Amino acid sequence: MYLSVRKKGTVSKQTLLEESGLTVSTLTRILDELLAQSLLLEVGYGESTGGRRPTLYETNPAYGYVFGLEISRTHSRLVLADLHLTLLDEYTWAMDEYATPERLMDSVYAQVLRMLEQASIDISRVIGLGIGAVGPLDRKEGTILTPAGFAAPGWSQVRIKEQLEQRLEVPVCLDNGANTALLGEYWAGGDRRQHQLLYLHAGIGLRSAIMNEGRILYGVIDTEGAVGQMIIESTGVASSVPGGNYGAWESYVSIRTLEMQARKEWKRGRATILRELSDRPEDLEFSHLIEALQAGDSAVNRIFGQAAAYCGIGLANLINILHPEEVILGGPLFSAADVFYQEATRTALEKTYYREQYKVRFTKGSLSDNAVAAGAAALILNQLTY
Repeated sequence: MYLSVRKKGTVSKQTLLEESGLTVSTLTRILDELLAQSLLLEVGYGESTGGRRPTLYETNPAYGYVFGLEISRTHSRLVLADLHLTLLDEYTWAMDEYATPERLMDSVYAQVLRMLEQASIDISRVIGLGIGAVGPLDRKEGTILTPAGFAAPGWSQVRIKEQLEQRLEVPVCLDNGANTALLGEYWAGGDRRQHQLLYLHAGIGLRSAIMNEGRILYGVIDTEGAVGQMIIESTGVASSVPGGNYGAWESYVSIRTLEMQARKEWKRGRATILRELSDRPEDLEFSHLIEALQAGDSAVNRIFGQAAAYCGIGLANLINILHPEEVILGGPLFSAADVFYQEATRTALEKTYYREQYKVRFTKGSLSDNAVAAGAAALILNQLTY
């Protein structure tokens, strides 16, 4: 019942009665219990439909607090939020060669204590900490398995749930970052309560997640990054991922691919603005590409346009298989380059079958850089079964 009220925002008893199928006496008892525990608040009265004005209920955002932790190859981010997922504080780490699991967890513990002290919140009011991490992982066991691409050693078979629970003495949940990002976007979007959602994150790699009727759909194993191995060209370029497919989607659509192509253009002398931004091609980074794109560099514009077209082809493949109502696009490729978003969605729509009858909706993720961490905090919210 708690989550039913939370999803509605503000709701009357009559609406809850109609949608829950409970008897009046049972619903009244549950609501009274939630009010007594301060999980719910009475927030006024709704419009009358002929009788007494109905009492309106909302969940109490200050009943408790949750932490969300993102762990990615380039950075990690910790957020503190209330139970309405309003962010109260955040902290970001660079995942450099010194960011071993042990050091990161020690720093997370220190930042949790700092945030709570700054907000004058006792740790007894913390409901839990959720983690959205790169995979592969075992979410049930709470273990990060064998992720590739970390600069620091030690990121293999990390029992992060167990170790953080020992440090913090609060419940900890683990899921992959694409799932938590989709969960965060779901809670942030008031009109998404009944949609079939597809989420695609485009950054260092490609990651996807699927939701139906508010529930994340899980496979037999964690396959968050498998979407990047969808074959776009069977005789295409070799994958940079060990064991990856030739012509894989991720080989055409990723920050690493764009950086590699920009370095080739720099060496050929075609990208004049990039030459002004970096003395050496190997020093070129994604931020340089965005700056050159905004300045109108023709070579960089061509690179982004080609990647966006490939992105749209892959999206059309997913849409033609999964038929989502809405596709949420997140990650730096979509948030930092509007031209990329526009071209990718245009291509996807053009190649979607039954496009005249089937109007899929595209949206940019509303949580931007905080999507994974905020969604990780929402993992804990989903555990509330009152």
